[in-house]
Amino acid sequence: MVLLSRAEKQLQSHEKRFFIVEQRVPLERTGATMESDLFSDRALAATITRTASKHTYYTIRLLVDTGMVEDAYRAYAYFRWVDDWLDQEPRPRPERLAFVQRQQALIAGCAHTNLPDDLTPEERLLVGLIQRDAEKNSGLHAYLRNLMAVMAFDADRRGRLISQRELNDYIHWLAVAVTEALHYFIGHNCAAPPGEIRYMAVSGAHITHMLRDALEDAEAGYFNIPSEVIAANGIAPWDVQSDAYRDWVHERVCAARACFTIGRDYLAHVENLRCRIAGYAYIHRFEAVLDEIERAGYVLQACCLARDGSGRGARMVGWALWMALTNCWRTHVASTRNDRVHL
Repeated sequence: MVLLSRAEKQLQSHEKRFFIVEQRVPLERTGATMESDLFSDRALAATITRTASKHTYYTIRLLVDTGMVEDAYRAYAYFRWVDDWLDQEPRPRPERLAFVQRQQALIAGCAHTNLPDDLTPEERLLVGLIQRDAEKNSGLHAYLRNLMAVMAFDADRRGRLISQRELNDYIHWLAVAVTEALHYFIGHNCAAPPGEIRYMAVSGAHITHMLRDALEDAEAGYFNIPSEVIAANGIAPWDVQSDAYRDWVHERVCAARACFTIGRDYLAHVENLRCRIAGYAYIHRFEAVLDEIERAGYVLQACCLARDGSGRGARMVGWALWMALTNCWRTHVASTRNDRVHL
């Protein structure tokens, strides 16, 4: 469940303004009102998801476990709202950080009764999601904690350069969040290998995503190239035509492809067929981005990737299904394997 590029969000802004909601609503409910609110939450979550990403909407609808579809929509929709809120202009840094702190406090306090009585409709999605999860240290909690760490970092980094160490942490948080959500909602409790190999496919996807959106992000004040590379070569964060920047892009493309190679091997050891299909489709979608970056000679371009059309989407699904069926679940996993890629 990777978030949209800023260009995609701008194109859809006129459609989704209705769910950037500031209205606060009381938490306490009774009887029929609670039932009505539950229906409202379901509709809100599904509408936000469908408006933001039809790809995500149909992935959830078709592949998520029976009985978990509505919560999967809630999980995506809540963070879609958080990300959109942080990207709204103008949002000064103190306001962004205060907003993230409120969301972090909600995640920490949802298991208790001392919740604020001025929750927004989107925050109610989060509260209901957590309160329905009875598992301790579940994949859902890993998703919420790590994706909120991503949001907190984005709220703080806007307008400044970031180090390679910060970039590595950023990639890891998102990789853990998306991977654990995948396994929580698709093939819940089915067997899958532990360890760092578990997160390689999504790490590769996030590396690719940051390359794809580098120019658009830079215009918005988010710089995806490490400060060490900029300082060592005397370039600007948007100097994509320079040899130094292209060399860095080449290294990132190689790292992403290595992550995807390990990720495909990992998916072959995942028990659940639907989870394998979702994983292979995810990899294939971002490998297409790498192909286009390579064809451009590692010169990043705004909107370098043509978004998924019906033909591209059909090929992606067909390839993922073929991979999932031909790479049958292998029950014997080398427990000592812990492949890493230098990110």
